[in-house]
Amino acid sequence: MRTQDFDYELPPDRIAQEPAARRDEARMLVVERETGALHHRRVRDLPEFLRAGDLLVANNTRVIPARVFGVKPTGGKVEILFLEERVPGTWEALMHASRRPKIGDAIRLGSDASAVLLEDGEKGRAVLRVEGAAVPDLLARLGVPPLPPYIHRPARPGLDEERYQTIYAERPGAVAAPTAGLHFTPELLGRLDAAGVPMVFLTLHVGIGTFRPVSADNVEEHRMESERYEVPERTAQAVADTRARGGRIVAVGTTTVRTLEAVAAEHGRVAPCSGRTDLFIRPPFEFKVAGALLTNFHLPRSTLLMLVSAFGGRELVLRAYREAVETGYRFYSYGDCMLLV
Repeated sequence: MRTQDFDYELPPDRIAQEPAARRDEARMLVVERETGALHHRRVRDLPEFLRAGDLLVANNTRVIPARVFGVKPTGGKVEILFLEERVPGTWEALMHASRRPKIGDAIRLGSDASAVLLEDGEKGRAVLRVEGAAVPDLLARLGVPPLPPYIHRPARPGLDEERYQTIYAERPGAVAAPTAGLHFTPELLGRLDAAGVPMVFLTLHVGIGTFRPVSADNVEEHRMESERYEVPERTAQAVADTRARGGRIVAVGTTTVRTLEAVAAEHGRVAPCSGRTDLFIRPPFEFKVAGALLTNFHLPRSTLLMLVSAFGGRELVLRAYREAVETGYRFYSYGDCMLLV
């Protein structure tokens, strides 16, 4: 399958630069997979499209303030995005500077810490050893939210720290938010629970691969970056009980779908476990777990759009995207969403 088959036109002014005034006031395009019908609603209307006995499964990863600005030995500035700890004190990172530091250079971070460049890789990748401070403490003091590159404004302390985070985020480790979950409020979750639709959680720490479009001409040539996940016993049991009584598993976001389907593919069911997955879901794909999907609108040619197309059918999904563009939906992380049922 060709990567260009997942392209679409999006005017730049449709890319949301700010979150909605209220999380559940975002627009929600409901897509009926069997009939192809489209309905224009709001996230607050979600309970109308679910039924008692369904189960919401969401990703409770917490975005870390992973972006830090440092100073090279020459005095030049460096932007570092901490991705994942390899061993204590040594991190994989993305590094951006007008001129790359040299291997062994110590990049000053604040007044009491530094990052020594150990490895310099492709596409901005680097391996750094942090000295003088523990990285979590360093990020808490100096880090800012790692907003996606299509948000063309500086991070706003307070606003982005709160809104680029789901209300149920509790497991630190992501460098991008699981954006479908940004639309939930305590009130909405309460209404869903009262209607017989509870929510349970798994964890997938979203990595930098979520920002990268597919560059290969053929989809099959793309390789996903692996991400860490964990499925707790309570969630695995809730999924099994829901399926046994005929309820739907409603996945909140593509990261949740990837985790559920990766675990089911490995274990034959959603089992309590932890590990890493590089599962690339694209058409055609047989979904073993997810019965409905709430998801934001994704970048052209992205693995996320390919996953949604596998779930809803490429032609129907792209028709829904065209409808969303024509009717003024807001796109990407701080934008509106769609529900595929």
